Amino acid sequence: MTDLPDIWSYLREGPLLWLTATLIAYLIGDGAYRMSRQNPLVNPVLVAMLLLAAVLWATQTPYATYFEGAQFVHFMLGPATVALAGPLYSNLHRMRRAVIPMAGALIVGSGTAVVSALWIAQALGVEGATLASLAPKSTTAPVAIGIAEQLGGLPTLTAALVILTGIIGAVVVTPLMNALRIKDWRARGFAVGTAAHGIGTARAFQVNETAGAFAGIGMGLNALLTALIAPYVLGLFQ
Repeated sequence: MTDLPDIWSYLREGPLLWLTATLIAYLIGDGAYRMSRQNPLVNPVLVAMLLLAAVLWATQTPYATYFEGAQFVHFMLGPATVALAGPLYSNLHRMRRAVIPMAGALIVGSGTAVVSALWIAQALGVEGATLASLAPKSTTAPVAIGIAEQLGGLPTLTAALVILTGIIGAVVVTPLMNALRIKDWRARGFAVGTAAHGIGTARAFQVNETAGAFAGIGMGLNALLTALIAPYVLGLFQ
């Protein structure tokens, strides 16, 4: 028994442990999601995040140590994003018919995401690097981190805000759209992809393939537009 702390100290430094823990946490989250009959409040990513956070806190494991093992999952974000090309191509004819509405929704959605975050944060007294970290919070993680670095923000804070934004979007999108009586899957998907990036897109695919396809293009276009407008909007607030 006296050797257990030493054994744990050795194991937690190994990358395989935290990769395995990440996969197990997500499987538990996915199982809970299915058992709840796909209740949006029981989001698999949210459940996995809470489980991993509890384990890291209980074992006093630094995030840097965890990430060394889980970075393979982070790497797979790239191929997963590219894989969205399949459903996007199959729905290309629908997208061509909705170019103008999508362009308008993109400008309003992307602009609102940046301006509202900066305005509320500044009203609460946030400034400097922390303020800059908020600007790309509705963009997919790899792009958001790059934007934050260019703006002089804190990439780690931006990453946390991106995840939080995505989870909130994935949880509220279905009840919100139902309450607003929006039944067009194209509009539902594009909205959640623009506002809640990859996590929202994953949720859209769980509900409807067309919604997922439009969420994917919303996520991609929002990343591009945010990269262009974020520096100018942040400059107005600074």
